[in-house]
Parts: sequence; structure tokens; C-alpha cells
Amino acid sequence: MKIMIVDDNEGIRDVIKNVLERPDVEFLECWDGGEAIGMYSQFQPDWVLMDISMAYVDGISAVSELKAMYPDAKVVMVTDYNDATFRQQAKDAGADWYTLKEDLQELSVVIN
Repeated sequence: MKIMIVDDNEGIRDVIKNVLERPDVEFLECWDGGEAIGMYSQFQPDWVLMDISMAYVDGISAVSELKAMYPDAKVVMVTDYNDATFRQQAKDAGADWYTLKEDLQELSVVIN
């Protein structure tokens, strides 16, 4: 399984990798939504784990663009924002799931 982790916080990326690490999982880390869009076709991930708030291209915009180019892309928003507005924006952009960084163990259930 290939998982793309998109977050501008290296520590969070490391925590996510630790939660999901298995021998059959390959990770690609991106620091920004723009980088993820550029790397998607090369890496062809099974799942994209996308933060919302990033410096250049935010997660909502990146998901919208990814889904326009790759409608079958599976995307989970992974964020600190427990906010109905962000949840709706993520859904409207095409995100398949929305989870909080405080509930990272949920990712194992979602992607399996």
C-alpha cells in the first residue's frame, strides 16, 4: 500500500507514519498541497492524508484539484480543526473522510 502524507509539520508526518507503519506500506511525505498535486501521478498512492492549513497550497484547494484530475483518488483530511465549516468544505472538495489529529488511531481503521 502507498500512502502520501501531506502536512507542513514534519513531527505530525512522523507520528502518522508510526501509527500506520507496516512492512507492506510505502510512504511519500509532502510539505504542501502543491507538492502533493505534483507528485501524485508519479507515486500513485492508494491514500492521501491531507492537512488543511499549509503555507502555499492549502489542503481544501489541493483536494479539489486532485479530485478534478484523479476522481478515484482516496483522500482523508487529517487536521486540528473540529469545525463544521471545514468539514463541509472538505466534503465539497471531494475528501472521502475527515479525522482529527488527536484521533490518529482512526486512520488505521479508515484505510483498511
